[in-house]
Amino acid sequence: MSTATTTPTPVTAEPQAPAPKRRYRSTAITSRRPGWFTYGSLGIVLVAAIFPFYWSFLIGSGDQSTIYRDLTWIPGGNFLANAATVIDNPAINFWKALSNSVIVSTTTAVSTVVLSTLAGYAFAKLRFKGSGPLLVAVIATMAVPVQLGVVPLYILMQEYGWTGHLGAVIVPGLITAFGVFWMTQYLQQSLPTELIEAARVDGCSMIRTFWHVGLPAARPAASMLFLFTFVTSWNNFFWPFIVLDQQNPTLPVALSLLQANYFVDYSLVLAGVLLATVPLILLFIFTGRQLVSGIMQGAVKG
Repeated sequence: MSTATTTPTPVTAEPQAPAPKRRYRSTAITSRRPGWFTYGSLGIVLVAAIFPFYWSFLIGSGDQSTIYRDLTWIPGGNFLANAATVIDNPAINFWKALSNSVIVSTTTAVSTVVLSTLAGYAFAKLRFKGSGPLLVAVIATMAVPVQLGVVPLYILMQEYGWTGHLGAVIVPGLITAFGVFWMTQYLQQSLPTELIEAARVDGCSMIRTFWHVGLPAARPAASMLFLFTFVTSWNNFFWPFIVLDQQNPTLPVALSLLQANYFVDYSLVLAGVLLATVPLILLFIFTGRQLVSGIMQGAVKG
């Protein structure tokens, strides 16, 4: 009896669908040149920013009757004479007022940067009891108008015997709530806590950690705060006009004396205003590049 042998039928694999090709998105940044709208907008902003200075120069380069005539867009030739008249005017003591403005603005700007950076570092990276409510209290003082504190502050300066002296202008502006808030927000975002912990593990004290870690990280924001405080203090007129006298004024207070007569020569006034803006323009020219590079460096690190 014979047994039949069956050969197994080969199993053919089903054809598989080809895998879909993966598409890679190009990450190359295509550089586009600014269009006419961008240049036009920047041009309008530039003209709007320069026009007040040019208009002041037009009046300051004329004579007493220039502002009462039809204004021409061509400057006159009396600007240097008007500027010399403002400088040589014994009633305003121009050089004394200029030196006082430099002293007050530089002192308040430096002290604001140093004290605000210390306070901002403490609020941003140190943990102590009551830090949150204390920061809220500091920020809340920004909502109080300056005019509300003028009377008690003047009485306090009078009791100290500082009225008429620069200390009455410098001491109230040694630190600002805005500076503390500014440095706190910047250090919270740009200074990693791991760097502080690594410095403390290496044996650095709190002051050395701030000096070697916190201060370099805060340099871009500190530069911006310095310029902002300097310009604000330079242009401050309200409080120095109240607490200082005519023998020891700052530059805005001294220039206001040009309008103390019945007839105001606006050519002299605006010539003096342009002279007062020259130090600020020079400051921005010499420090503008370092300021922008510092801000960009801080943005890349952040």
